[in-house]
Amino acid sequence: MARTGQTAIPCTLMRGGTSKGPYFLASDLPADPQLRDRVLLAVMGSPDPRQIDGIGGADPLTSKVAIVSKSERPGVDVDFLFAQVGIDKAFVDVNPNCGNMLAGVGPFAIEKGLVPAKDPETKVSIYMVNTGNLAVATVQTPGGVVRYDGDTAISGVPGTAAPIRIDFLDTAGSVCDSMLPTGRTRDRVEGIDVTCIDNGMPVVVIPAQSLGKTGYESPRELEADTEFRKRLEAVRLAAGPLMGLGDVREKVVPKMTLIAPPRAGGHVCTRTFIPHKCHAAIGVLGAVSVATACVMPGSVAEGIVKVPSGNPLILSVEHPTGEFTVTLEVSGTGENFQVGRSGILRTARALFEGHVLVPRAVWDGTRGNG
Repeated sequence: MARTGQTAIPCTLMRGGTSKGPYFLASDLPADPQLRDRVLLAVMGSPDPRQIDGIGGADPLTSKVAIVSKSERPGVDVDFLFAQVGIDKAFVDVNPNCGNMLAGVGPFAIEKGLVPAKDPETKVSIYMVNTGNLAVATVQTPGGVVRYDGDTAISGVPGTAAPIRIDFLDTAGSVCDSMLPTGRTRDRVEGIDVTCIDNGMPVVVIPAQSLGKTGYESPRELEADTEFRKRLEAVRLAAGPLMGLGDVREKVVPKMTLIAPPRAGGHVCTRTFIPHKCHAAIGVLGAVSVATACVMPGSVAEGIVKVPSGNPLILSVEHPTGEFTVTLEVSGTGENFQVGRSGILRTARALFEGHVLVPRAVWDGTRGNG
């Protein structure tokens, strides 16, 4: 049906892990990054606290976009560009990655014909454009068809679905220059001992007691404490330049994670800010970075976390709505301690596919427009 004044863009709305957003083929969006970002703002309905004029869900976890294309890199199937779209501000951040949205890339790529499906499972190698890292997603495809139903449950998502195993091959220094961007396992920032780490996501790890918290408060309780949030933001703004991120006032990194001793059978309890709203759970790559800090000698997690034995290490990260299990391969001791491959288990589900409409005044559908 013809429509006046609107441009239709093919997309699939998917839940990836504990996040949700539209997945696009890069070829269906403008080639010019600035125009592309204006289109994404229109798609999500930003800036507006309710995102009432778009498909965004008025929450950082539901204001995310995945852009996927066939990769020209040797040995890589697809390229994945993640975009965090501002809600009440007109910004699109493509600096960090998102391991939850990453979970939907494999199924999306298979269903769009970018990767041929195999029986009973298909491995999809994914280049994460934002950070330059590589991941391999293993998707269940019995009979060459993506399977979404299954018996795997993940915290923060009701019900169960088919498991998607994701192995990160090299996430150290994904946004910063190295896993320890300050060159130290412990820094003193704004009078507080912290560990600044980037093993997939830049995170500042802080013992909750250092900020006068137990680490077991609900997200709502933490967000209601204005003075606490001001102090937390002061630490974030000071840590940003130390981590090589520059002025982070308008950036979504670093994330801020409070840690406390576990109390639900895991290895550490967490409360994460992304960066100003307390996460109902914890991000995938944020969990990998926090877990890495927990097993690293000399970090602020010493005395808080009881590191499990074995190799790979299997670390259970508790969060407000459950737990997140991270697998880490480690080697060496002391100054020679290293973390190699990491792995996580997620689920994903396609929710609907069709066309999202944006005003033609924003984009007339011509890819080369700038």
